[in-house]
Parts: sequence; C-alpha cells; structure tokens
Amino acid sequence: MNVIRFSDLCAQGKARGQRVFIRADLNVPLRPHAPPLRGSLPPEGASAGLGRPGAVLDDSGWEITEDTRIRASVPCIRMALEAGAAVMVTSHLGRPTEGDFKPEDSLAPVAARLGELLGRDVPLVANWVDGVSVQPGQVVLLENCRVNKGEKKNNEELAKKMAALCDIYVNDAFGTAHRAEGTTYGIAQFAPIACAGPLLAAEIDAITQALANPKRPLVAIVAGSKVSTKLTILKSLSANVDQLIVGGGIANTFMLAAGLKIGKSLAEADLVGEAKAVIEAMKARGADVPIPSDVVTAKTFAADAPAEIKAATDVADDDLILDIGPHTAARLAARLKAAGTIVWNGPVGVFEFPAFEHGTQVIAKAIAESDAFSIAGGGDTLAAIAKYGIEKDVGYISTGGGAFLEVLEGKTLPALEILTKRAAA
Repeated sequence: MNVIRFSDLCAQGKARGQRVFIRADLNVPLRPHAPPLRGSLPPEGASAGLGRPGAVLDDSGWEITEDTRIRASVPCIRMALEAGAAVMVTSHLGRPTEGDFKPEDSLAPVAARLGELLGRDVPLVANWVDGVSVQPGQVVLLENCRVNKGEKKNNEELAKKMAALCDIYVNDAFGTAHRAEGTTYGIAQFAPIACAGPLLAAEIDAITQALANPKRPLVAIVAGSKVSTKLTILKSLSANVDQLIVGGGIANTFMLAAGLKIGKSLAEADLVGEAKAVIEAMKARGADVPIPSDVVTAKTFAADAPAEIKAATDVADDDLILDIGPHTAARLAARLKAAGTIVWNGPVGVFEFPAFEHGTQVIAKAIAESDAFSIAGGGDTLAAIAKYGIEKDVGYISTGGGAFLEVLEGKTLPALEILTKRAAA
C-alpha cells in the first residue's frame, strides 16, 4: 500500500514552518469526578499518570481511566514539533450530537494528560473550523471534531474549511480508518499534502506483512460468540489462510457443522450451512478448520461452575461448552508454533473465568513462543494479551477495533483509500 509517510516529510525538512493538522485517536474512557479546588494539590500519584483511581489532572469534572490511545499518539505529535511545525491535533471523543456541545464531550481531560506526556502546555481550542492561531514549535488541541456539523457525513464544505487550516494533513488514527468522515477522508481530499502518521503507517506495514505478503503457513484465529458477526471475516480468510482456528460460540457452530452435539451451548444453528461452506472452501485448497476433539463444559454459565473435561463426542444435552479441552489446545499450539504468520482475533474460551481460561492461555503462550510474525486485534484479544503478559512477544498489536475487523473482512478502509489516491496523484 503506497502512501506518503509523515516521517519521510519530516526527515526531508518539508514540515518545518508548516501548519500540520493531525487526526489522532484520543477517544479514551472517562468517568466523572469531583473537581479539585483551584490551587489545591492533586491526589497522590496523579502526576505519575492517569489510569489509576483518583488521578485528577484538570477541573473539567471528568477523569481518564485508561490512556493508552493518548500515549500511542504522542510520537506523531513529537515528530511534528521536533520538525519545527505549527501543530494542530484533533480527535473525536464519545458520541456527541453534532452542533450540540456538552461538557462531557470536551477533550479537556485529554489536553491535560497530553500536556503531561509532552512536558508542555497544550491549549484546548473550541470553535476552530474557521481559523486556528498556532506558531511553529507550538501545539494546540482542537476540540472534539464530531461536534462539528457535517463531520460524520463528510460534508464537503466542512472538509474544505478544515483543509484550509493546514499545509500538511496527517492521519494517525487507524481506529477510525474504516469511517469516511470529515477529519478522516474529506480533509485528506483537499489538503495540500495528505499523509500517514507513524501509528497508521505501522498498522499498514503490519497488515501488509500479515495478509498481503505473509510467510506461510498463515494461521488465523477467529473467535467470538456469534458466527453472524464474523461470517464475512471467516469467508474472506478461508480463501487465503492455511489453517483457520475457530473458538467460542463460533467453534460451537462449526462443531454442529461437523455433526457433533453441543448440548445447550451458544451457537447459531441457522448458520450451520455457512460453516460447512467455509470448511469445504478450506478443504478444496488443501487447508483446514481444526474442529475441537475435547472441550471443557459446565452446567451453568458462572465463574464458580464446576468444570468438566470431555471428549467432543461425549457432550451431554444439558452441557455448556465454555472452553476447548487440553488435547485440542495442545494440538492447536503445535500448529501455531510451526506457523509463519499468525492473525489473532478473539479468545477461544471464557477466559475471564479461571476454570475456562486454559485454552486461551495455551494459545497465547504458543503465539508468544512462535517464531511467526503475529498480529492481534480486538478488545477481548487485547485483554487476553494483557492478562497473560505477552505484549512484547506479539509482532504487532492493533488498536483499531472495528477497523481491524474490516481489514480481516477484506474491505478497503476509506481513510487508507484516500491516502493511497493522494500519494498517486
């Protein structure tokens, strides 16, 4: 995928003195807090960073509970500042109503945390569409872009106004790359230069390495509660991967397709035909979908429910399948360790419950120990990676969420499409 890279522009000195507009993904979780008295000391530990209870860095009435996305956006902003640019940064936050700004829509807590990370004041600018005052070497945060009328529908007039604010537009928000909005698509059409920031460029490189030019065998893990939500992903991957490992409720539906009983487990009987089609498509290419040979069951869905390991052929009518069994987990781990490339989306069992986490833990450890290039994405997947402490052992961890899933579906993401067009122009 050929795009202009902001890092190249900076290295060539082309950002010096230029107005740089960065679309970041600063959509972090917030919770209300009682604003401190002005002049009072922050709670103990607040200056060390957000993400812990009691961390209060501004008087907006809201605090950030997890700041990964802010920290991930800092390298691009620093790159622009060090290159001598006048830097504007914006992001969406939550789901505001266009044209109806509310206090909870404000990026004020983000500005405070960003200032801490950058070691400088980061002014927050409201009503910025018609003009922004910022000098080379300075950075400002532009208030929640989704409050602007026309943002979600990519209004052309709005896009042109935003493009007029800058000399260089930088998209560094992969998490919004699947949306054709004003700050992700429209501005890129009309800005003098449109390019990819380092975070977005890293996503592009990882996706290309995993899907476009993978080292074989390519193994994909797709798990979740429903086949229907990931059917297009399964169909797309079945045409490319060498092995397709399914887990969770998806695996139950595939077990039905293989003629196995699943008791009262979560499944979609009406999609058994689709599951069979995926199995046959894989088989026709000499590839396969490994069906669990043993499972971990319980009578109720609860953390303290007694767990029982059973052969896949011995599932009772009142059983719930909540994890793959140890024999299946070991078999899949061996395949992962022999893989050339691994794509991981979803835990294979109810890993939140200790009695039903073994399968996901074994899978995670196998990925960590494999020599394969691995790319992982999706909220539950990231939670599993964190739980088992394998962050440094995964080749690339995507923070894209919906964008990551659409890539797996084989879709062209609008934000990447426009950057590719601009690079070719």
